Amino acid sequence: MKLKAITTTLLGLGLAVSSFAQDANTRNPNTYEPGRRSQNVYFEILGPGITYSFNYDTRFQNTLNGLGGRVGISYVSVDNVSVLTVPIGVNYLLGKKGNYFEMGAGATFVHANAKDEQEGDGDGVFFLDGGSASNVLGNLTFGYRRQPVDGGFSFRAGFSPVFGSGDFIPYWPYIGFGYSF
Repeated sequence: MKLKAITTTLLGLGLAVSSFAQDANTRNPNTYEPGRRSQNVYFEILGPGITYSFNYDTRFQNTLNGLGGRVGISYVSVDNVSVLTVPIGVNYLLGKKGNYFEMGAGATFVHANAKDEQEGDGDGVFFLDGGSASNVLGNLTFGYRRQPVDGGFSFRAGFSPVFGSGDFIPYWPYIGFGYSF
């Protein structure tokens, strides 16, 4: 039942976000900030990357806001447990003059290897059973993004609910720092 509700929510969000994608000639100038295509590289703590991640984000059109996408990577290895995550997603920026509300949806590939040398396979980690396992987690993004119009230091913070394998973390926070160009 939870999976059906989550799938319905993601489908609805995806349709809502995709309805904002319009041809450049039909855009409302009060909604879209014209200019070069906004791009951003940033380091993010928590969020869709689960622990931390290095990310690249871009708009799909030549605008500073609107529809865009992100991709990132993270790797952590501590005490016989290693975790690789690859978050990808689409997002939409609402706002002007460098101050935006960000909303999005995506998926995070997670591969974990948890091995306890004395007792066999370790306990589960990040929605995964013990041992070596992979999974794909869904995520949503709701937050604030400060991304200067002329490029420079960028900042983002908010919540990124994470779900998968029957589990759900509704208030998974994130904070990110980077450079916009």
